[in-house]
This record gives sequence, structure tokens and C-alpha cells, in this order.
Amino acid sequence: MDTVLEFRGREVRPQDVDFIRELIAASPKASRRALSFKVCEAWGWVQPNGAPCDALCRSLMLKLHRAGQLVLPPPAWTSRQPRRHAVVARIDVAPVPLAAPLMAIGPLDIRQVRRTPDEDLVKSLVQEHHYLGYAHPVGEHLKYLVCARGSPIACFCWSSAPRHLGPRDRYLGWSPSARKANIRFLAYQSRFLILPWVQVPHLASHLLGAISRRLSADWERVYAHPIYFTETFVDPERFAGTCYRAANWTVLGMTLGLGKDATTKRPNRSLKQLLGYPLVKDFKTRLCASVGG
Repeated sequence: MDTVLEFRGREVRPQDVDFIRELIAASPKASRRALSFKVCEAWGWVQPNGAPCDALCRSLMLKLHRAGQLVLPPPAWTSRQPRRHAVVARIDVAPVPLAAPLMAIGPLDIRQVRRTPDEDLVKSLVQEHHYLGYAHPVGEHLKYLVCARGSPIACFCWSSAPRHLGPRDRYLGWSPSARKANIRFLAYQSRFLILPWVQVPHLASHLLGAISRRLSADWERVYAHPIYFTETFVDPERFAGTCYRAANWTVLGMTLGLGKDATTKRPNRSLKQLLGYPLVKDFKTRLCASVGG
């Protein structure tokens, strides 16, 4: 039977498109989000923790809408900018200068703040002090706030890993079917920020190690599955990546400078260095295993 398109490993067939059309016709006042929940329920499209894949479903429906396969209701939210770059509410934090050896700053309070009141504080600090600002991730993600002496000193953001990264895929040696089955066991560090008024030698590599030791367990508490491997990008024109090397991350290679929506093989962004770090010893065995293998 013909396939209309493939989306995130799911084959969308003509009868699937017909089902969504009938659903839209039967619920003319439903929002796109409400429709996505109905589709997820009908298809059994859920995350490992049981939550519906509504964000992915909305992306799929929008793709079908833009291809002329169906007509969605008008969006309930509009902006001249992509939604993921929506304005982040600023939370003022008074700088508390901290310049001391790592052993002298006292115990560190490292908190996973996803779905807590402190999540907005991490967003605000990253938006104001990280050179890339804050971008809301799609899919699974966690955020960490690090405090010392009662004041914030660092933030981390982790999200679902990109599906296709040549250097990483070659390093792991997994097949396309294994990647499709196991990509959820990878996490991508999208932001790492030490606040500009904090000057503590070796703090960065210490935090990388501390969070790496708890990341998998935290992820499993929120999303009902562990993490076996982590990765991040470093812009070599800005940073040497010294803290990652000190924390035993491995340089996997360079990107080609192609965004995920690139239509040609010509670079459209700066080349980045890709680094990775395993969270379990047998990470390659686990990640290269196909479903049922």
C-alpha cells in the first residue's frame, strides 16, 4: 500500500490521512492541539512514560497541511517568530560574585528543575547570559540549576538527541534500524552556562561529571527510560572545549555545517565539534541492539 510520507519512523498511509480529515470535519471547533490528542489516542502514539506524543503529532499534521493533504483549523497562537523562540519572562537575579577554589565554595546544590517553579529561573538565566540565548526544546528535556552559598552559579539544559549526526553514528556503529529503535536513549546537552560573575577553577568539569552521574536516573524518573550516551556541540571559534576533555568526553568529529532543514549540501551555519560521553560501560552493545535482538 502506498505511503504518503514517513515521519519520525512512522509510515503515514492514505487511510491515516483520511482519518485525520474525518476527525477535523467531526470536530470543527477543536484546536490543533486538541486534535493531536485525539489522533494520539486513536493511534496509540505515546511516549515511554505513557504521555501522548502530541507535539510530534502536531508537527506531522502541519506537514500534511503544508503538503495539501488536509486543511487544519487556524492556529490558536501566532507570531512572526517561531514559537520555540517565544519571549522568556525575565527573572532578575542579583549578581553575587564568587571567586574561590572549588573546595572552598561549600556544598553544591544541584537540582533537576523540569516541571518545577525553578524552571523559569533557568530559562531566564540562559536567555540573559548564554551567547545563544534560550530556545524551548521539542520532545523530552531536563533542566538543572546549580547553587552555591544559596545563590545560582550554573545552569544546564538537556534534550532529545538529533536523529542524524554523522560523527556520532559512525562512532557508535549502529544500523539505521538500531538508531530508530534506540535514539531515545541518547541525550543532547543544548546549553551549559556558568554565570559570568562566578570564577571557580575546575567548576565546569566538576559539574559535567556530577550531572552525568545522575542524568540517567533523573531522565527515567520523568520519562520512564534511562540514558546511555550523551553528546554536545562546541563551537571551536569560541571555545576550546577544555572542560569537556577534563571530564573525559570524547571528540567524535566535526559537523558539516548543515541544519536539519538544509536543502543543499552547502554549509549554512558554523561547523561545530561534536563530543560524546557514555553513561554505561556497554553503551555500544545496548545502542546497537535492534528491537527484539
